[in-house]
Amino acid sequence: MGDKMEENICRVKAEILDGQAVCRAVTRISFEIIERGGTENLCLVGLLSRGAVLAERIAAKISETEGRKIPLGTLDVTPFRDDEKRISADSSDIDFDVTGKRVVIVDDVIFTGRTARAAIDALLSRGRPEAIQLAVLIDRGHRELPIRADYIGKNLPTSRGEKVKVMVRETDGCDKVVISEAD
Repeated sequence: MGDKMEENICRVKAEILDGQAVCRAVTRISFEIIERGGTENLCLVGLLSRGAVLAERIAAKISETEGRKIPLGTLDVTPFRDDEKRISADSSDIDFDVTGKRVVIVDDVIFTGRTARAAIDALLSRGRPEAIQLAVLIDRGHRELPIRADYIGKNLPTSRGEKVKVMVRETDGCDKVVISEAD
């Protein structure tokens, strides 16, 4: 793992967000979710893997602010993707009914919109939410589908030849967002 991490660091063009900036973005997204609809019937669903971590943080911030626990689940969109056909078991963990709820899907980066579309399909296979919204830490543009995020930590215009990497301390040992040349 150390060699791979060092290899990735060597190709880094720029650090976009440091740990404090990631924390501020998560806090801002949390407050925007509260301001745009309150917490009644609200639930969060994080996309595996880094979206799930960000969703946990957002849920904790909303719970801390509002004094109530927010239902939180994780969603595996792999079986619903149209661009990467893989046969795999669905490892989603949503232990509440999404029907009639305002569901905020949380992901780390939105790029083409294909993952968000797959997430919507995966969510609709579990029920009929009142509303589905999307929160992302980074919006890098280049949509292939007519999908936009409702809550954005940072807009980051990129070229298609660049790669945006979100790192979270729970899986990567630190919080930051970097941009590098694509492999």
